[in-house]
Amino acid sequence: MISRNLRHLRVFLAVAEEASITGAAARFKVSQPAVTQMLGKLETQAGGALFDRTSRGLVLTERGAVLAARLGRVFAQLDAALAAISTRLPEVATSGQLQALFAVHDTGSFTRAARALGLAQPTVHRAVSQLEQEVGAQLFERTSHGLSPSRACSALVPRARLALSEIDQADMELGELDGTETGRIVIGTLPLSRSVLLPRALAAFRQARPKMLISVVDGAHDMLLAALRQGDVDIMLGALRSQSPAPDVVQEPLFQDRFAVVARPGHELVGEGPLCAEQLGRYPWIVPGPGTQLRYQFEALFQRQGLPLPDSIIEAGFILLIREYLDLSESLAFTSGRQAAPELDRGNLVQLPLAETLPFRDIGLTLREDWLPTRAQRLMLDCLRGAAEALPDV
Repeated sequence: MISRNLRHLRVFLAVAEEASITGAAARFKVSQPAVTQMLGKLETQAGGALFDRTSRGLVLTERGAVLAARLGRVFAQLDAALAAISTRLPEVATSGQLQALFAVHDTGSFTRAARALGLAQPTVHRAVSQLEQEVGAQLFERTSHGLSPSRACSALVPRARLALSEIDQADMELGELDGTETGRIVIGTLPLSRSVLLPRALAAFRQARPKMLISVVDGAHDMLLAALRQGDVDIMLGALRSQSPAPDVVQEPLFQDRFAVVARPGHELVGEGPLCAEQLGRYPWIVPGPGTQLRYQFEALFQRQGLPLPDSIIEAGFILLIREYLDLSESLAFTSGRQAAPELDRGNLVQLPLAETLPFRDIGLTLREDWLPTRAQRLMLDCLRGAAEALPDV
C-alpha cells in the first residue's frame, strides 16, 4: 500500500520530472541519499521498480508511470484546494495534519477525533493548530454543540478527501499490474437499484473478479451524493434527477421505471377499473419519505386534481415491509413498478389501474465528472450497463 507521506510522493514526482535524483534533491533541499532512501521505501510499497536507469537518466517503468499519473491527479486537486485558503499550505501541509482535520470536521471534537484516529488528543489538537497557524485563521469555532468548521474548512475537507482518494486508486492499479485484486469498489445505492439491477451486475462482476472487495452502501440521495463527491463512494446507482444535482457530477440513464399503485390481493378496489385520485384519497397509504421522486409524484397525483393529501400516511420504501403491511390492512402503496414486479408476479400484490397515466423516471449512474476509474471499476460499470440492457421493457 502506497504511503500517504505527501513529501515522499512529491519527491517521487520530482525525480520523474527531473529524470534525476540530483535534480529532485536540489529542488527539495535534501541530500541525494535521502531521496534514494525515499524512493526505496516507495518502491517496496509499490511492489517493484519505479525507474529504469538509462543514458537519458531515470525513466519511469510501467509501474512508475501508473503511480505518477495518479499522483499527478492527487496534487493537482489537493494543491488547488489548499491554495484556495493559503498559498503556503501546498508546501507544508502533511497527510497527518489533513487526517486530523478530517476527523475533527466529522466528529466536532478533538477528543472524539483522537479516539477515531487512535491518537492522543494533544497530537490531533497540535496538527490542526499547525494548519491554522499557516492559514492565519481559525478553522473551527467553539459552539455549544462542539467545534463548528469555518467556511474555508468546510470547502477544503471534501476537496482534499477527494484528492487523497486517488492514492487508493493508485493502490488498485498497482495491484492489477501484479494480477492481484487490491482495494475495494464502493457502490452507493438508492432503493430500486439494489433490488432490481445490482444483484445481476454483482453476479456478472464476480465471475470475472472473484476476490475484489465490494462494499454496497445504502442511503438517501443527498448523503450518497456528498460521499461520491468527496471520493468515499465510487459509483452512485439509483433514480436520477431531472437536472444534474451538482456541477462536478454527471448522470447516465440506464433504464426507465414507472410509478405504480399497489394493494393486497382481495382489496376492495381490485377489479374496480381505472381509479381517480378522489377514490384513492379515501384510503390510508404507505409511501416513500420526503425528498424522493416517488413522494413527489404521489403528492402530484392529488395536487393535479386540487385534492388534499390523504390524512393517513406511513413513510417507508422497503418492498418487503410494504407487502407485509398491505396484507394486514386496506392501505394502498405508491411504489416503483419494477421494484414491485417480483411481488406482482408471485401474486403477493396487485397493481391498481389508474385513470391517468403515471410518468416514467430514469434510473442510472451518477459519477464524478473527472473520475478516472481503474480497470476493475470500469468492469463494474460495464456489468451495471449490461444488467440494465437485459431488463425487460416496462
